[in-house]
Amino acid sequence: MTRKLLFSFVLSLFAVDVFAQVGSAPTWSSDVACIIYSHCSSCHNPNSIAPFSLLTYQDALSERVNIKYYVSNKLMPPYLPNTNYQHYTDMRNLTDQEINTIVAWANAGGPQGDSTTVLPQPTFPPQGPVLTHPDLTGRIPTFTVPSTGSDLYQCFVITPPQDSLRYIKTIEVIPGNKNAVHHVLIFADTSYIPVVRDSLTGGHGYVNFGGTGSNTSQMVGGWVPGAGIDSMPPGMGLKLMQGARIIIQIHYPVTAAGMTDSTRINFQYTSTNNVRNVSVASILNYYSTMTDGPLRIPADSVKTFHEKYTVPGNATILSIAPHGHLVCTALKSFAVTPVGDTIPLIDIPRWDFHWQGVHPFQKPIKIPTGSKLWGIGTYDNTYNNPDAPQPLATVTAGEATTDEMMLFFFWYLPYQTGDENIIVDTASHQTHYQNCTVLWPADSSGTSTGISVQNPNSITMIYPNPAQNILNYYTFADLDEISIMDITGQQVKLISTNSHGGQISLSGMSSGLYFLRVHFVDGTSELLRFTKD
Repeated sequence: MTRKLLFSFVLSLFAVDVFAQVGSAPTWSSDVACIIYSHCSSCHNPNSIAPFSLLTYQDALSERVNIKYYVSNKLMPPYLPNTNYQHYTDMRNLTDQEINTIVAWANAGGPQGDSTTVLPQPTFPPQGPVLTHPDLTGRIPTFTVPSTGSDLYQCFVITPPQDSLRYIKTIEVIPGNKNAVHHVLIFADTSYIPVVRDSLTGGHGYVNFGGTGSNTSQMVGGWVPGAGIDSMPPGMGLKLMQGARIIIQIHYPVTAAGMTDSTRINFQYTSTNNVRNVSVASILNYYSTMTDGPLRIPADSVKTFHEKYTVPGNATILSIAPHGHLVCTALKSFAVTPVGDTIPLIDIPRWDFHWQGVHPFQKPIKIPTGSKLWGIGTYDNTYNNPDAPQPLATVTAGEATTDEMMLFFFWYLPYQTGDENIIVDTASHQTHYQNCTVLWPADSSGTSTGISVQNPNSITMIYPNPAQNILNYYTFADLDEISIMDITGQQVKLISTNSHGGQISLSGMSSGLYFLRVHFVDGTSELLRFTKD
């Protein structure tokens, strides 16, 4: 075959493939609006912190390349934990189907579909309180974020009128300005250190990165975009000592300079005196439980550290919150029981300091006496990490932005029979706006899978594309075989199958452009194009 004929052959196959993909692509009205409104618009609206809105078709169309990049790389929505490792309440991650739908929509040019069937545009007014009759409410003074050229971590001290010991059941954070507030951490402290630091600034609050600056401060809760109220299981509460002060640490990004904020918190106390006290502590930490410390990462090095703690008695864990700084790239925690069973707690394979939070388990987890709690942290102090010091320099433990930490905070209490059967949440996915569903795709059983078809003899998705070692496929029709050809038309792989979906191994195939021809039992076939990286 001459080069000219080969070029014409490839062009004709490309045109057929593009026609097939565009014809079966998801649309904004039928599929993508549901995902965006459910998972993105709560931050991407004029009353929130995201840099642009995603409320209309035109909004999404103009940002489709960025949207595709961030969702396909699982950078947005900003949810760090690996949900295949453990389940938590209020999980904000996208499903594979939702990611594939957005990618296919962007690849097809962002078709709108039938505009008369699109969901009504959601509205996001400034957040009001959910707890309409809180036992304690506190508001920071109106604060104008100064222009410092960097992110700001401002601590505000609130002294509640509390004359006795209380137990907090529910915490609500209401950001005063969602365009300015990145996240909020709440601490309780009986010392005067925060008060003294606050008094020395001469303004509202004081600056402190990583905590309150007081070793006696106990974190009790927090807020990140998309989070709701945080409530303890029945009969449990967070102890608030008489005379304790509340310290609210707010992260204001550099883009918030000049904005004003007056964030508010609400507490609901338990209504009974027979309360089980929930403790909060960094049980795994770099200063007392690290097995291979000290926490020191030399310039131009990648290091992994381990922390271990032996649980002295049966314990119930309600929540976990890992904490690291900018050089940290991964954090993981699990427990190993005396009989060798592993209890997964959290796995964050791609740590991002800017999106940390508290992660309550869907059901409390029992940790038996004698179990080993483990923490593993990886730190990249090379030019491969854009957050590493520039120029590279040794990073050691500390609270400054340029220092590092390795902490795992636990919300825990002594175990009682039945704790592990308490159901806090059962949702495997965030509730969709107006209970909408994604119709692209659907398989022959009617179950939504992420694929839309125009006729029964059509493979409408192969993914990922480009692929590395595995290529996934779906179809409705009865299959006979699948063949893969290179750009010369030479067959490189033949698979006999009658499955409507599955995986194809690309092992041993060179990188480049390939064509996948699907042969159906009725004698018809379809051709699709893909790239192997």
